Amino acid sequence: MPVSQYVHLFTQDVSHISLPKKFTYPFYYETHPLCKVAATQVQQYITQQTDWVHPFTENNVLNEKAIGKMFGVLVVKNKDQQLGFLSAFSGKLAGTNRHTYFVPPVFDMLTKDSYFLKEEVLLNNVNTEIETFENDATFIQNKKQLATYSQESKLEIENLRLQIIEDRKQRKQQRLKGKEQLNDAEFSVLLEKLAQQSVLSKVALKKLNTQWEHRMLELELKIQPHQQQIDTLKKHRKTKSKALQNYLFENYQFLNSLGASANLLDLFKNGFFEVPPAGAGECAAPKLLQHAFLNGLTPICMAEFWWGESPKSEIRKHGHYYPACQGKCKPILGHMLKGIDMDENPLLKNPAIGKEISIVHEDDALLVINKPAEFLSVPGKTIDDSVYLRMKQQFPKATGPLIVHRLDMSTSGLMLIAKTKEIHEKLQRQFVKREVKKRYVAILDGIPTKKEGYIDLPLRLDINDRPRQLVCYEDGKSARTRWEIISQTNNTTRVYLYPITGR
Repeated sequence: MPVSQYVHLFTQDVSHISLPKKFTYPFYYETHPLCKVAATQVQQYITQQTDWVHPFTENNVLNEKAIGKMFGVLVVKNKDQQLGFLSAFSGKLAGTNRHTYFVPPVFDMLTKDSYFLKEEVLLNNVNTEIETFENDATFIQNKKQLATYSQESKLEIENLRLQIIEDRKQRKQQRLKGKEQLNDAEFSVLLEKLAQQSVLSKVALKKLNTQWEHRMLELELKIQPHQQQIDTLKKHRKTKSKALQNYLFENYQFLNSLGASANLLDLFKNGFFEVPPAGAGECAAPKLLQHAFLNGLTPICMAEFWWGESPKSEIRKHGHYYPACQGKCKPILGHMLKGIDMDENPLLKNPAIGKEISIVHEDDALLVINKPAEFLSVPGKTIDDSVYLRMKQQFPKATGPLIVHRLDMSTSGLMLIAKTKEIHEKLQRQFVKREVKKRYVAILDGIPTKKEGYIDLPLRLDINDRPRQLVCYEDGKSARTRWEIISQTNNTTRVYLYPITGR
């Protein structure tokens, strides 16, 4: 079988397992039995090998931060129709991107004396120069002094300006009083005196501004040559970084079964990102397909699984299978899988076929319906069948938008349907004001340590894997949910979930 050192033979008999009729749709799939056998074999290798050590869990011999890793398997056939499989990992493993058991990267930027490493050394030298200039003691002292001058000048000028305003008020009072109490000659003298005071105030303010400007200009002239060198080096660094980035993008060349090749710049030029996202092309799936096409192997099925601790920003369970990511992999795999007969995207199929909506309550104003699981609330991009469409067909004389709120496609539960525009507005107002109380029921894998509690995490869109959300403590918005246990059986827990923020 092996036409490559990276092709592994199955160590157990798989002759009884039927081959899939089509290749795996990588973004939504049920793991094929052959992939499960291959994945188990890879997992055994990971736990038994002694060539490298990676901190998959918190308690590791390296005493390093836990870093779980996504692995992938690709079942392949050679020209003689013999079965085997390839394996890969995403990014780096144990500090490197090459290991004897796993296929190599699509483009290895880390080979000895490579252009990338040489350019990286030059960039590091530029960074060192910038740090040297930025850490110069005289430069730092002058910048601090300039910042101090800036604050002191603002305070002193503002105090004088406020004093001038107060003096102006006093002069106004003196003019009014003098007009009443003094004769014309005396009043004329007073006006002249007050006018001189006004002029002197303006002169004092102008003089103070000039003094501070000269003081700060003197410091700025000392800082400027040093800052110009820093700015020049940063501009040089930016130019070299962009050139090196484009070098990488152009050298990441991806094949497909038709023999066509495309680089990262080609694949992402019409996408959401202006440039390919960091790590594009380093995921397991592109590595596997690239090696298969380079060695004349026919892809049969593919799967990816997570091994180790879950990252803080998203949920990944040890040993579970996951689809390929949308942001980094979709443009790449869209090209690589051209010419391959694939499973249909399940999301393009209507999941509501054969399912009915039951009415729990109905009156002249509204309905309460029970939405089945795997049923859209409103029409999707490719599927029209939904609660909205069914209600529109069942109640053609109803006015207004009908749908007051939504439930996720996979969630079953009660939905309010407004028959009139007026009722729709009133119900929506109650939802906006959070006067409507919601309760979900869920079954958890495992036993919580508490009887009840709160989930409170900041969430934002994962721009690399839309439409998924991730935890982000910098830009995320609060997502708060209260939970309480209903019952427990074996290793599962039934809970109530009460959304507070609705996110």
